[in-house]
Amino acid sequence: MKKRSRCYPGLVVDGRGSSVVPNAGAVLLLRAAEAVGLDAALSAALATWRRPLARHDPGKIVLDLAVSLAIGGDCLADIAQLRSAPQVFGPVASDPTVSRLIDTLAADAPAVLAAIAAARATARAAAWSLAGGHAPDHAATAAAPLVIDVDATLVTAHSEKEQAAPTFKRGFGFHPVRREALTIRAGVRDRRRRSCRSRAVKLRAA
Repeated sequence: MKKRSRCYPGLVVDGRGSSVVPNAGAVLLLRAAEAVGLDAALSAALATWRRPLARHDPGKIVLDLAVSLAIGGDCLADIAQLRSAPQVFGPVASDPTVSRLIDTLAADAPAVLAAIAAARATARAAAWSLAGGHAPDHAATAAAPLVIDVDATLVTAHSEKEQAAPTFKRGFGFHPVRREALTIRAGVRDRRRRSCRSRAVKLRAA
């Protein structure tokens, strides 16, 4: 049996030290990801898009980006927060490497999103299985379904656009669910337009 190497270093709490490690609280996220197998699931799901002889695993890069968002980042460059603490996060890809990976993944977005969704589903199932009776879906039935109350908290995102106006909460950002709904709606409209244009071309040709 081949033992898989860990994505992140193992840490031990020692009160005798004199130095301070930044973002040590993120270790809770990393251990949770490892416990439910999210790191391994992402690594396996994104293996198709890993370049030969690549040093950094695409799954770890994506997980690093997710952790950087959790500790306050709002863009790809904020992965630098992780890079400054290799004792906690291990080797972290450079900005050009991250950008190249995102470009590669974006070129095959539908397949990549499906792979990431499958990895998340696998990890979520593992987490709920470990939770047992405390899992959100425990004892959920058609008569007593699981109700999800979506919070209306905005995700802060700075805008450099000229004459950009703040939201009603006097900040810049977006609602993740609303943004996703608008993206889906825009995609539907675009498909409809392409279909209409295609029919119009056929009619003109006839």
